[in-house]
Amino acid sequence: MTRKNVRVVIAKPGLDGHDRGARVVARALRDAGMEVIYTGLHQTPEQVAETALQEDAEVVGLSILSGAHMTLVPKIRELLKKNEMENVLLLVGGIIPEDDAAELIQSKMADAVFTPGDPLEKIISYIFEKGGKGD
Repeated sequence: MTRKNVRVVIAKPGLDGHDRGARVVARALRDAGMEVIYTGLHQTPEQVAETALQEDAEVVGLSILSGAHMTLVPKIRELLKKNEMENVLLLVGGIIPEDDAAELIQSKMADAVFTPGDPLEKIISYIFEKGGKGD
């Protein structure tokens, strides 16, 4: 089921200096009819959670290439819960080893993990299928 007007925050937490993938995903989500807020580079977990709260996000997408995903993702999930945003979909993309991706999903720190080569349609379909807090 396709649902428009999903509010998505795309963030680059940590020290990553490369955001091409995040920008490509943000544009694809926008072109699919979603409202996308891109936070830019070098965001702290606190900044990501605050932006999600301020923007009333249904989805938070994190792009992480630095290898800090096992620290950043749980911290952001914790801050979202603290802000009573448990139902926000937390998606992670970037260079994430398979074992780490499985652990993030199994521990419910992330709802889904997407890696380079995943089709943009896969991300779009996942968001429309899961719907975020609005469903």
